[in-house]
Amino acid sequence: MGRNIKKYWPIFVLPTMAAFAIGFVIPFIMGIYLSFCKFTTVTDARFIGLSNYAKAFGDKIFQHSFWLTCAFAIVTLVIINVVAFALAMALTQKLKGTNIFRTIFFMPNLIGGIVLGYIWQLIFAGILSKYDMALNLDARLGFWGLVILVCWQQIGYMMIIYIAGLQSIPGDVLEAAEIDGATNRQKLFKVTIPMMMPSITICTFLSITNGFKLFDQNLALTAGEPGKMSELMALNIFNTFYGRSGFEGVGQAKAVIFFIIVVGIGLIQLRATRSKEVQQ
Repeated sequence: MGRNIKKYWPIFVLPTMAAFAIGFVIPFIMGIYLSFCKFTTVTDARFIGLSNYAKAFGDKIFQHSFWLTCAFAIVTLVIINVVAFALAMALTQKLKGTNIFRTIFFMPNLIGGIVLGYIWQLIFAGILSKYDMALNLDARLGFWGLVILVCWQQIGYMMIIYIAGLQSIPGDVLEAAEIDGATNRQKLFKVTIPMMMPSITICTFLSITNGFKLFDQNLALTAGEPGKMSELMALNIFNTFYGRSGFEGVGQAKAVIFFIIVVGIGLIQLRATRSKEVQQ
C-alpha cells in the first residue's frame, strides 16, 4: 500500500493542485498586478505604479468604511461569543428539549445572507415605521441593524462549536475542582474557559473575519445608505470597482489592502488566543 501511494500520488494530487492554481493562485497574483494598473478589462491593463493605492488611501469614504468595519467587527465579536458561550453552557446541562433548542438556534445560519438581509429589512421597516424612522435615513440605525442581523445569524453556529468544546472537557477535571472546593465561578474561569481555548480560538477567528468580510447582508439590508455612511469595507470595494467607471484599478487596490488587513488581524488573533491554550 505504501509503495502504491508513493508511486501514484501525483495522479490524485495534480488535479486538485491544478484546480487550486487556476481558481485561486493565478487570479490572486493577477489581482495584485492589476492593483498597480489602470484597466477596464484584463487585456488593456496599463501599469501606473502606486497611483491606485494613493487614491484608495485618500478616499474619505473608504477610510470611514474601515473604521466602521472595525467597530462592527469588535461589537459583533463580543456579542456573538458571549451569547453563544452562554447558550452552550445552558444547553449542555441536563435539561429537556436541548436538541430542539440547538436546532432552532442553528437554523438562521442555514439561510443565505441576501435573503436574511431582505427579511430583516421588512422586519425593521415594520418596527421603525411606527416611530417615523428608517434604516436608510439613519447611519446608526443601519449599523445596529446589521449587528442584530449578523448576531442572529451566527450565534447558533458558534454555539455548536462551544458545545463541542464543552463536551470534550474531561469530567474528572471538573470533579477534581469540585472536590477541592471550587465555586461555580472559579470552575468557569479557572477550569472551563482555559480548557475551552481551542474552541474560543476558532470562534474568535470566525467572528472577526466574518465581521470584516461582511458583504451580502450589508448590500441587502442598507446598501450603504444614507450617503454610504453604513457601507462596510467589502461593499465599498464592490461599489468602487463596479460603480465608478475608470476606478477598477482603485477598487482592486482596495481589495489588496483589505486582504492584508484581514490576514494581519487574523494572524494576530490566532497568535494571541493560541498562546493561552492548555493541554488536556
